[in-house]
Amino acid sequence: MNICIVGDGLTSLSLAKNLINKKINVHIYQKKNLHSLSFNRTIGITKNNLDFFNKEIITFPKKNIWKVKKIEIYSEKLKDDKILNFENKESLFHMVKNDQLYKMLNNKLLKNKLFKRIIIKRDDFYQKLLNSNKYNLIINCDANNFIAKKHFYKKIDKDYYNTAYTTIMKHERFENNTAVQVFTKFGPIAFLPISNTETSVICSLETKNNKYTKEEVLDLIKKHNQKFKIKKISELSSFKLKSSNLRNYYYKNVLAFGDALHKIHPLAGQGFNMTIRDIRIFSDIIKDKIDLGMQVDSLILQEFEKKTRHMNFFFSNGVDFIYEIFNFNKKNKDKNFNEILKLFGKNKKLNNTIIKFADNGLSL
Repeated sequence: MNICIVGDGLTSLSLAKNLINKKINVHIYQKKNLHSLSFNRTIGITKNNLDFFNKEIITFPKKNIWKVKKIEIYSEKLKDDKILNFENKESLFHMVKNDQLYKMLNNKLLKNKLFKRIIIKRDDFYQKLLNSNKYNLIINCDANNFIAKKHFYKKIDKDYYNTAYTTIMKHERFENNTAVQVFTKFGPIAFLPISNTETSVICSLETKNNKYTKEEVLDLIKKHNQKFKIKKISELSSFKLKSSNLRNYYYKNVLAFGDALHKIHPLAGQGFNMTIRDIRIFSDIIKDKIDLGMQVDSLILQEFEKKTRHMNFFFSNGVDFIYEIFNFNKKNKDKNFNEILKLFGKNKKLNNTIIKFADNGLSL
């Protein structure tokens, strides 16, 4: 069985490793130097997803993950008073550096005889790939290539007119296991612990009517830093924020995947977690077919779409709803909304429901 994955990144490598673990030949096609390792980007992986990742993809060394046991949410309107609080004595989620995860996956794949990485050199490659019968399945993880534009253009898009700025702060040592999000009048700032001496920061600012220099973004981060004695802040990276959901997940034997399938606002830190859940469902479908001795073909893609599209759509809209609630609050000068949120935050049953939703998605 041969499967080809188009695109380079954490999604492509994670999916490739899962398929190779099933003794499937996997070829990754990528543009030259498509993936540049970002040393100041991090991702949060929920406990449930980390368990799957360790079992079905690759085991994380303990030194490469950092437990987050508590989340605190503050509002600038209430003079940085805490409005929501989530806590788990074991862990709520785990932080991982993008570049470390990429290198770990890439090194494992390169040592496996079932894996091959191929550079795309010609513009006519994509059409030739679609016309060939070389692969049982083609999985496209690149939202901007010929395949995506020709066959996966029907989607629900939303431009937030926001820009996300990311960096990593080095600071004095202390027990660092609480993630903090501050909703400012310019947008949310998240402080995400990755060790006792380092914290990842993502600052999402409205840039439709405002432009920010790097110095202004750093000043905003420093202003809302509540507890860190900063030693050094790395260079800022930035990217535009949009959401999208494809109407159709597959075309013939070609499946859209990862960011080519759905994008969400990073407010809740759920983008890569959605993809891991997709990998789990896709993995289970393929395993069932292999165990039954059935052929791996486009019927698998039909089943995958049937099982995931409604869950991804509602989960994406749930994250968008959270964004709109806080966006409304940002524009509204009344402080009462924050006081209402504080009352909700004291409800333990509601807190536990939100924690389970973030950990499991809609597959509860």
